[in-house]
Amino acid sequence: MSLEVVVRGITIPPEELSWRFSRSQGPGGQSVNTTDSQAELSFDVLRSVVLPAQMRERALETLAGRLSDGVLTVAASEFRSQLRNREAAAERLSALLTEATAPPPPPRKKTRPTRGAVERRLAEKQRRSETKRLRRYSGD
Repeated sequence: MSLEVVVRGITIPPEELSWRFSRSQGPGGQSVNTTDSQAELSFDVLRSVVLPAQMRERALETLAGRLSDGVLTVAASEFRSQLRNREAAAERLSALLTEATAPPPPPRKKTRPTRGAVERRLAEKQRRSETKRLRRYSGD
C-alpha cells in the first residue's frame, strides 16, 4: 500500500492533493478521541493540471453529484491507525477517479432474435395459454 494516487497510469503529484485529519466517529475505548486518525483526502478535479482535458471532463461529468466547487473529497476512518486510513483514502480516491475517467462503452449493435428463438418463444406462449385455458371453470 502507498499514499500515491494513480489514475490510468498518471500519478497525481502530492501538491495537488490536500489532506485533513480529525478524530474518528463512533464508540471507543480508553484512548478514544485522543488521536486524529480519520483521514480526508481532497483533489481539485476542476483545476488539475495533471489530468488531460478529456479525462478531466469525463470525471467532472461523472462525479458531478460528489463534487463541491470542482473538489472531490474522500474520507477513511475504518482503521485505528492514521497511516492505514491515509492509505485507504488514497486507494479509494484512485479507484473513484479511475472509474470516473473510463471511456464510454462502445454503442450497442442492434440485433434481431433468431428465427428459432422466436419460434420457441411463441411455442411456449401457446403451451402456457393452453395450460391456463384448461384450468378455467367451464360452468357445466
